[in-house]
Amino acid sequence: MWGIHRSRYRSGSGACEEPEIVVNIGGLKQVFFRDVLDRFPETRLAELVNSVSPVPTEEISSLCDDYDPDKGEFYFDRDPDAFKCITELYYYGEIHIKRGICPICFMKEMDFWKIDSDYLDECCKSHLQEVEDELEEIAEKVRTILVDRDGDPSVSGWQRFQTWTWRLMEKPESSLAAHIIAILSFIFILISSVVMCVSTIPDLQVEDEEGKLTENPTMEWIETVCIGWFTIEYVLRLLSSPNKVKFALAFMNVVDFMAIMPFFVVLLLTSLGAGVMELANVQQAVQALRIMRIARIFKLARHSSGLQTLTSALKSSLKELGLLLMYMGVGVFLFSALGYTVEQHHPETLFTSIPQSFWWAVITMTTVGYGDVYPKTTLGRCNAAISFLCGVIAIALPIHPIINNFVLFYNKQQVLETAAKHEIELMALRSDQDDEGTPKHVCGTLLKSPRKWGAANQGPNMNTSLERTAEIK
Repeated sequence: MWGIHRSRYRSGSGACEEPEIVVNIGGLKQVFFRDVLDRFPETRLAELVNSVSPVPTEEISSLCDDYDPDKGEFYFDRDPDAFKCITELYYYGEIHIKRGICPICFMKEMDFWKIDSDYLDECCKSHLQEVEDELEEIAEKVRTILVDRDGDPSVSGWQRFQTWTWRLMEKPESSLAAHIIAILSFIFILISSVVMCVSTIPDLQVEDEEGKLTENPTMEWIETVCIGWFTIEYVLRLLSSPNKVKFALAFMNVVDFMAIMPFFVVLLLTSLGAGVMELANVQQAVQALRIMRIARIFKLARHSSGLQTLTSALKSSLKELGLLLMYMGVGVFLFSALGYTVEQHHPETLFTSIPQSFWWAVITMTTVGYGDVYPKTTLGRCNAAISFLCGVIAIALPIHPIINNFVLFYNKQQVLETAAKHEIELMALRSDQDDEGTPKHVCGTLLKSPRKWGAANQGPNMNTSLERTAEIK
């Protein structure tokens, strides 16, 4: 029996006997008095104590699972751990969800006991909202996987072909062919990046008619093949995308466009003739476009969940990154001004102005220290030591929140992928049971998780299995 303090009213002659009920929740007993339960008369327990005072009525059968008149016990086939949290309402006026209890399942318990969710503490409400958001993401991921796997039979022939092409180019997990194309795209990105670097080695370059070093024709041929693959890939993804405008404005798709655009611009300028290419401005533009080829390395993020997680973590850490930049900006301005002030009268000073001293402050606070600019006076060296220490502190402070955000995003991504796969397995299991009409033996991964088996036996409702997924997490 749980040790919760109970109140009794006493008169001058002795104890005043209050009506009480004994409830049995999953094998655990609890005694409640009417004065405690009447604090919340709209709840199930308050209705129950009122129904047995002064004599039991027919309403009892609708309020509990079973009733033993000999012992005076009311039986409820409910979760005893969740009920311990429910009892807090009658004694403390609010409810806290204990650690280890699924919030979604607990909300069902509150509905059963006819308790409004407003009695939940604010911290529990925020946790409940987080779980509901995660379950919605899982459900959306499951729907996406089902659409990628089965497709929509109601669409027309062209739309079906468009969807098939989109899955082939954008969803590597949808089929073996899509997985092979993703691997080929990854290989082409690596080859193109390596060729771009190797082509700058002077020993591998060739001389033109004027004696200038140019790219090796073999490297140019490999570059052309890679650009051709990137172009075909981009055009197919653009034509098959459900939303063309959203596709064109997406960050990764902008990167893809920037990776192939310089090649065609240079090709266009070359086709206009040697006269155009001899112009100084055109030559500078061509060099700038060639440098833009480094953007294709960001295409690796499309095939790496780790890089995508890092990008999401950095987006969520903009406040911390802004704080870091603010610290560094203030420090650079302060220590460069101090360095210029104490060093300007030295005959061999390297601090000619405060803006020129910014470079020294940056490399000192970031602990790089190239040595091209350094103080020569005692006060200048003291200023450099203080700037070094302040730079270490300024950089170290925001690092932990950024790392924590990365870990949270990575773990959440892993949980979502695992939960979505579990949901697909459960839906397939329920489908097999519905087809055969009798329970079948469970093997493999489902056999190792009794909770998933319990979720699979609760019917075809996806929300029920999602709640079980939340409980597993």
